[in-house]
Parts: sequence; structure tokens; C-alpha cells
Amino acid sequence: MYHQTISLYKNAYGGIPRRIWLLATVLLINRSGAMVIPFLTIYLTSRLGFSLEQAGLVVTFFGLGAIAGAWVGGKLADTIGFAPVQFWSLVLNGLMFIVLGQMSTFTQVIIAIFITGIFAESFRPANSAAIAHYSDASTRIRSYSLLRLASNLGFSIGPAIGGLLATFSYALLFWVDGLTCIAAAVLLRVFLKPVRSAADKGAVAANPVRDGVSAYTDKVFLFFIVLVTMFALCLFQLFNIVPVYFKEKIHMSEALIGIVMSVNGILIALIEMILVYKLENRRPDMLYMSMGSILLGLAYVSFNFLPPVFAVAFVYILLFTSGEMLSMPFMNNFWIHRSKEHNRGQYAALYTIAYCVATIAAPTLGAFAVERIGFANWWYIVGGICVLASIGFRVMLKRGNATPAPEVNEAAMKNAAVEA
Repeated sequence: MYHQTISLYKNAYGGIPRRIWLLATVLLINRSGAMVIPFLTIYLTSRLGFSLEQAGLVVTFFGLGAIAGAWVGGKLADTIGFAPVQFWSLVLNGLMFIVLGQMSTFTQVIIAIFITGIFAESFRPANSAAIAHYSDASTRIRSYSLLRLASNLGFSIGPAIGGLLATFSYALLFWVDGLTCIAAAVLLRVFLKPVRSAADKGAVAANPVRDGVSAYTDKVFLFFIVLVTMFALCLFQLFNIVPVYFKEKIHMSEALIGIVMSVNGILIALIEMILVYKLENRRPDMLYMSMGSILLGLAYVSFNFLPPVFAVAFVYILLFTSGEMLSMPFMNNFWIHRSKEHNRGQYAALYTIAYCVATIAAPTLGAFAVERIGFANWWYIVGGICVLASIGFRVMLKRGNATPAPEVNEAAMKNAAVEA
């Protein structure tokens, strides 16, 4: 049994290019210092005296900056290349986190968080383009999963440490987050030398739709982006409304909230690569996304059927993480299959923007709803949105828009559509 387990992990991680591992290491360091965003709502309400709606508005401005940053990052990745975009976004993002920690008024925080959002999210389209550049069809899903593993493993470390630091001083969160961003940029430049991609070599023609449609006119992809936005709207409740629920209804401390949230990253680190290795190419990606959306909805609805005790937080995080692992790796695979090297930044940008829009909507809608109709009704609404997203993914599957990996044959596609 022991040897079989070791062999399974070796097969799951085997063949991933060295440069992908380097990208994952840099991301792990960066995410290990990600301490501000998970506790931002609590910090704004408990330390700066903002109302919950004001805190939601602050996160909204972070999302607006993120949308702008995602578009700029995708555009620059297609023109000057992904390497410089990754480096400078990390450096400037780190500096802005430090500046944000010095802000105290509502206006100051709004301006600083908007600029922080621009630099933070300009990294993601460039990073996605880098992963696609360094991997091939046989390792691409696992390469994205490895980066997600690094991100979530870092996330399991960051909030846990952040919760402890917040007990003593919230100011430390901003400094540590900022300095780790800068450290990640330095390591990226030292250990992963810039390469000359198609954009660097001037291989992109003036017409962006050469050899393929533009991401902005790809109707199938735009419908997919709507579904991803709905999914992400529910996903991001974890970072905004759920911590407030834990604190107000279950009476958990910041330290305990950080520990519970870190379980998400630990589970992903232990399971996701194996799950992807076992599932990839066996069924269409859309089938997994649909199932994952249902699990995500069950996570939130569970709050209404279980007593508000400490154990319910772990039930929630288990269901939540299961839905996330079953959906997000295959979402990445879908958009990368529809893109070309010359327009990959466009597709990556729109995919990133979906999450940015959710970053805005999640705290704003969540805070508005909770203050007027209560947590219980909001959890039912979130569960319903997950069901609608699941139905949407099934519709795409039935219409033949699943975009399976090349190894999935037509017969398997038809069988999966019948099962759906």
C-alpha cells in the first residue's frame, strides 16, 4: 500500500517541466505571505471602524483595480511578453501593500486598494501565459494544478500565520505581505531567466484574430466566462462573508479562522494533483465543473442545516474544497485549449477578469444581503447560484462545447453527454 501510494504521487508529478516547478516555488513564497486579503474585512470593521458595507465597498474598489490590472496584464503579456509583466507586478504590488497598511481614512484606503488591485491582478494573465508557454498538452492540466497547489499551500501558511500576527498587530500583515511579494519578484528574476516568447520576438501580427478568433468575440468562451463569474462569486464568499459568519455566529477568534481556512490549502496540496491525474481525459471538463459547482453550493447550504458550532466550519471547508478541486483545474484547461500563443493573453485576461468581477460582487452583494435578510437566506441564494452555474456547464456539454483533451474520443464525449 505504501509503495502504491508513493508510485501514484510520482506518476502525478512526473514529467512536469523544471521551469514550471520554478514558477511554482516563486508562487509558493509569494502566497505564503498573503495575509492581508483574508483578514481585510475584519481589519476594516474592527480596527478602522468601517461599517460592513464600507468594508464591502473597499473590496469592491480592489476588484475594480483588479479588472483594469487583468486587462492591462493580458495586453502586455501579448505585446512585451509575460516575464517583465510578472516581475514588475510583484514588485509594485509589494510596495502598495506596505503603503496600504499606512492608510487610515476611508478615502485613503479606497485609493490605495484600487492601485493595489491593478498591480496584483496584472500578474495573473502573464503567469497563466507563462505556464502555457513552458508546458505541453500532456502536462498542461497538471502544470496548472501544480501552480494552484503552490498557491493554496502558501494560502494554508499565510492565513494561519496572519491570524496569529493579527492577534498582536495588524500592521505586521501589510509589511509581511508586501515584502514577500518583492522577495518573490527577486527570486523570479534570479532563477527563471526571461525567455523570448512569440510576443518578445514580434511574432504577433497586427490583426489579433489571425489563426483564431479574438477572445472578445468568442461567444462560447464568453458564455463560459459568465458561468465562471457565477462560480467565483460563490467561491469568494470564503474570503469576505464567511470569516464574518465564523466570528459573529460561531464566535471564532482570528487565529481559529486562519487555521480553518488553512485546511483548504492543505487539502488541495495533498489531494488535487492525484485527483487531476486520475480524472483528466476520462470525462469532458464540463462534467467535472458541473459536479464541482454542486459541491460548492452544498458547502454554503450546510450552514443552514448544521448547528453553529466549531465543527461546522470544517464540514463547510471540506465540501468547499472538494468543489473547488473538481472544478478549477479543468476550467484552466478549457480556456487554454481555445487560445493561441498570439492571443493567449486575451483569454487569460478575460478568465482573470471573471474572478475580478466576482471579487467586486462577492463582498458587495454578500454584505448588502446579510445586513437585510440575514446569513441564512444569503446561504440559500449562494447555493442557488451554484446550481445555476452547474446547469450552465451541463448545457455547454450537451451542445458539444466541452473542449476535451485530444485523448478523449468522440464516443466518450457522447457517452458523457448522455450521462449528463
